[in-house]
Amino acid sequence: MTQPTLPLDGLIQVAIVVEDIEKAMDHWCELFGLDRPEVMIMGQPNNNETYRGEPADYRMKLAVIEVPGTQLVIELTEPDQNPSTFREYLDKHGEGVHHLGLAVGDRRDEVVADLVGRGFARRVEAFYPGGSWTVMDTEEALGVNLNIKPHA
Repeated sequence: MTQPTLPLDGLIQVAIVVEDIEKAMDHWCELFGLDRPEVMIMGQPNNNETYRGEPADYRMKLAVIEVPGTQLVIELTEPDQNPSTFREYLDKHGEGVHHLGLAVGDRRDEVVADLVGRGFARRVEAFYPGGSWTVMDTEEALGVNLNIKPHA
C-alpha cells in the first residue's frame, strides 16, 4: 500500500465560518458542556499571507474550542468584509465548514505539491515563525477546503 497524500490521523481542525462568533460559541460550548474560549482579533498582513495569490489584508474574530482528550479543535471564524477565503466562503455558502486542518509534519511541501499536481490551487498561503498554513481550494471536489499544516 502506498503512503496516502493526507493521513487521517493528522486531522487536527474543523474550521467553521460564522456570522456571529459570540452566538456560535454559545451554541457550541453549551452543546458540549465546554468553557468558552477567548475570542482573538486576528489582523493581516501579519504572516506574509496571500489570498488567491495576492497579499491578504483582512481582520477576523477567531475562537478555538479544544476537544478534550483529542488533538482536534473546532475553530470558529467571523471574518470582516474585506476579501479573504473566509469572507468568500461566507458570501457564497453562508455559515458552515470552511476547511479541515491536517498536520502533515515535514511532508508539508510534498503534500501541497501533490495537491497542486492534482489540480487544486493554493487559496491561502501563510508563513510565520515556526510554521505555516496553506488552504488548498478543494471545495468543489471535496465539499470542503483543506488546510495543510506542518503541525498542530
